[in-house]
Amino acid sequence: MTSDLWWKNAVVYCLDIETFADGNGDGIGDFRGAIQRIDHLDRMGVTCIWLMPFFPTPDKDDGYDITDFYRVDPRLGTLGDFVEFMRVARDRGIRVIADLVVNHTSDQHPWFKDARSSRDSRYRDWYIWSDKPEPDDPNGIVFPDEEDSLWEYDEKTGQYYFHRFYRFQPDLNTANPEVQDEISRILGFWMELGLSGFRVDAVPFLVEQVTDSDDLPDPHEFFACLRAFLSRRDGSAILLGEVNLPYGDLVRYFGNDLGDEITMCFDFITMQRTYLSLARQDGGPLAAALRERPKPPKDSQWATFVRNHDELTLDKLSDAEREEVFAAFGPDKDMQLFGRGLRRRLPTMLGGDLDRIKMAYSLLFSLPGTPVLFYGEEIGMGENLELEGRQAVRTPMQWTPHRNGGFSDADPSKVQIPMPTGDYGPEKVNVSAQERDPDSLLSWITRLIRHYRDCPEFAWGEYTVLDTGVDAVFAHRADCDGETVVAVHNLGETEVEVEITLDGLDSSKVLTDLLVDGTVEISGSGRARFPMGRYGCRWFRASTPETAPADSADVS
Repeated sequence: MTSDLWWKNAVVYCLDIETFADGNGDGIGDFRGAIQRIDHLDRMGVTCIWLMPFFPTPDKDDGYDITDFYRVDPRLGTLGDFVEFMRVARDRGIRVIADLVVNHTSDQHPWFKDARSSRDSRYRDWYIWSDKPEPDDPNGIVFPDEEDSLWEYDEKTGQYYFHRFYRFQPDLNTANPEVQDEISRILGFWMELGLSGFRVDAVPFLVEQVTDSDDLPDPHEFFACLRAFLSRRDGSAILLGEVNLPYGDLVRYFGNDLGDEITMCFDFITMQRTYLSLARQDGGPLAAALRERPKPPKDSQWATFVRNHDELTLDKLSDAEREEVFAAFGPDKDMQLFGRGLRRRLPTMLGGDLDRIKMAYSLLFSLPGTPVLFYGEEIGMGENLELEGRQAVRTPMQWTPHRNGGFSDADPSKVQIPMPTGDYGPEKVNVSAQERDPDSLLSWITRLIRHYRDCPEFAWGEYTVLDTGVDAVFAHRADCDGETVVAVHNLGETEVEVEITLDGLDSSKVLTDLLVDGTVEISGSGRARFPMGRYGCRWFRASTPETAPADSADVS
């Protein structure tokens, strides 16, 4: 099962080819550079790489404005380089998925250029047109700082076209069977070159009612057909969905009980409640989210994360809760974005407190689901707030303390995206230094990944949120096939004593800590008591004393 459903306890690592590593010295990341750095991901224990868009683009939206779905942007390499990247990743046992951005195209895509040439053009109905703009929903404007409408007037043909995102990204008409067929061809093309699936961008916007037309396909029928096509080509391939909706609406995108639509969905609600818990130093909001979280279908999964490539959205918190998180982690307006999120990375938000940062990632890897890392998280990269919007967290990867942070050997003037400076610049935060430091964040995350892979219960098991009697301490257990693991995290800065009750366990079992040395006894009534340090984290495995993992007491 763990082989067939490889994604259930995968470790997913998101990277942008353009900012990861420059292999030809032109100041821009490329596939050749990424090939040279795959061993870093292999040493960490990454099992799946998620590639952000690498297609030809005018690059007005960091590559999400695409002009050709069947090629590699020449700045980043060739199809031959892509195939070589896939071969090297496969050689290390690492699968690869890529962004599927078919909500829209660039307005420079040949399809749209043809579509706006005439109302009778070949590709006219591949996009959404209206004689007059439909009423705008202010809450539906994704980028309220730059757009004030969802419709843009096209002077040549005298109609408006729909754009859910930027005006230079006209939405595709997914009601058109030709567009549906083309999306399947795009999937099929890249799967033939080795991809194991796709991260589907902005799932709820891919099929939506925006005009009075009645010919829109049912979105769930659309995704079921897409998943069926994927499974026919490769039964183990996945769709990883960006579905930022309340739980009641979100679970429908799994395919309800069938699980025949989106394979994995990002858990935005748990992520946002995690930040509220961190801000309050209180495990309550996180515990409430996990208690509310619906169980996905049998062959589906939640994807967990603490950071992604967009703004850190807090849109599912109340206004008052959002202000709490802003006050704790982004008090300056320049740190906020769209009035709903933060454009900062975790280490800067936590003030560089390494104990607290390590605890947050321990929490990520123990939460029920599949953890997803954004490049640079493993070394604690910071953001560059001098860059606009989301670009603040999309700076080049920091490999060494030397020229251009080891990202490129080009003249610094050719590296177009400046790195952070000061405490988070490459001189102080880089891979090569942390590889040599057993106490570094990189060493810690490598260790977490190893233990996460050794604890399939976290990903596969039934989880239960535990009462700790201490507000700052969050604890949960996961049970699978008669095995039990327990994770306990102190979100507070004060050392505390914790007692938990483990139903079904008694003094015939002990709890052995997998992260630090030590074994905890369980009473006959299933109670276990132990200390939790400042921002402490402990992963326990329950077992008999004879089968327990070793600790220092076993060494005479």
